[in-house]
Amino acid sequence: MAWYSNAVRLELQPEARDQSSIRPTQMIFHSIVAPWDEHRLYAYWKNSTSLESHFGVDFDGSLGQYLSTTTRADANYQANRRADGSGAISVETASNTAASDPWTDEQLEALADLGVWGHRAHGIQLRACRSGADSGYGIHRMFPQWSPSGTDCPGDLRAAQFRAELLPEIIKRAGKPAAPAPGGTKKPVVSLAHIRAAQRRDPGLPQGGTTYKAEALVVEGALYKAGLLARRWVDGSLGSRTRPAVAEWQERCGFRGADADGYFGRESLTRLGVAHGFTVKD
Repeated sequence: MAWYSNAVRLELQPEARDQSSIRPTQMIFHSIVAPWDEHRLYAYWKNSTSLESHFGVDFDGSLGQYLSTTTRADANYQANRRADGSGAISVETASNTAASDPWTDEQLEALADLGVWGHRAHGIQLRACRSGADSGYGIHRMFPQWSPSGTDCPGDLRAAQFRAELLPEIIKRAGKPAAPAPGGTKKPVVSLAHIRAAQRRDPGLPQGGTTYKAEALVVEGALYKAGLLARRWVDGSLGSRTRPAVAEWQERCGFRGADADGYFGRESLTRLGVAHGFTVKD
């Protein structure tokens, strides 16, 4: 199984359990034709349709991953049903309702990093696909094997960006050594006392006010990775948007009623750190 560390894991069932394995050789970019973030897209695929992709990318560059990239996703027609077991990683991107807008700078940044990961994790060739089965990168409208009735996806402006900006940037970045993780290999440390103080104080501060911003960013980033907090609220302020996410995390940890009140205790904060890469001190 292959999961991208910079994406929120929002695994679809029963697809993840029931769909066949693939060997990824392509990455194909789409437009959703809706201004949906990764969580809204998950709800759509979970409840309304089986034509899912592996990834969804919001306007702000936030990413959701719905299936392992070694599991078939059904958004690309024959691209994931080839006799040799090869297949395509499919990537949906938020757009306006006419799919007439360009990718945002944040989307392009996220897509370029994802494209590099596809090359390093799966050996996708650093070129535009030359046929419907050729290894490389593409957009949905490139080949009839990827769409049974034809499509303009991802739209004319994004098609131009793919050739002029996105693909060259993927190739450029892939030729450089992988960047070290921020802060090296040492895990960040957050203080339980600081986080609890910020949860009490930050909701009453003026817009943008923070109490312990660096530590709050670590915790909010973990809640984002857990699929509980939208990326736009990862701002270093443990305000009113954060408390429901904390309460849901506490429920995942088995707490109920007054014990899932949205204010971190040692156990719930420590378990979040264990799951998402930070340590807790008093």
